[in-house]
Amino acid sequence: MKLAPSILAADLAAMGDAVRLCEEGGADLVHVDVMDGHFVPNLTFGPPMVAALRRRTKLPLDVHLMVANPERLLDSYLEAGASWVSVHVEATAHLDRLLARIRAAGARAGAVLNPATPVAQLADCLSALDFVLVMSVNPGFAGQRFIPYALDKVRRLAELVRAAGLPVEIEIDGGIGLDNVVDAVAAGADVCVAGSAVFASPDPAARMRELKQVAAGALR
Repeated sequence: MKLAPSILAADLAAMGDAVRLCEEGGADLVHVDVMDGHFVPNLTFGPPMVAALRRRTKLPLDVHLMVANPERLLDSYLEAGASWVSVHVEATAHLDRLLARIRAAGARAGAVLNPATPVAQLADCLSALDFVLVMSVNPGFAGQRFIPYALDKVRRLAELVRAAGLPVEIEIDGGIGLDNVVDAVAAGADVCVAGSAVFASPDPAARMRELKQVAAGALR
């Protein structure tokens, strides 16, 4: 399992320290939640923050665009140094075009499914994807409770990917912690985003290592 700590849950006045902790904890990615106040109610990180993070770490930046009209903002985040970029299926009428733009810029292209959005909406564009992000909470707020039926969505998506024979990774985001990371990995998640479970811990780096160790046990 790849672990992607979500820095939205970290001390927002100490982002440099947050990415250092990610490196110390053995994280594989740094998850960056971008919110625009329209697609979701909150406002978070703009391209300058992504550029600042890029200067502070060599870890890939996993930029999750929770924004309306992602076509308008995409290039700014790519230029800022995003390594993985995911856009919501619900936010664009031209998903295939956006995925092609992400790949053309040298980043990994992902699509995001909200809890109520069916897996079938991605059936015809799987070959254009490097990963799919399954939301296990409704987007827009940190610290929400995990939605259990997201695991069934991960299973169905994993079956679809296997049937297509494509190297598409499955990421899950929302309410992931020590109590359910094994279930997420067993269902087929390749990448787990963890926010509060990591940064609310007294020792975030140790918690990251613990999450990875527990998840590894599910794969034995």
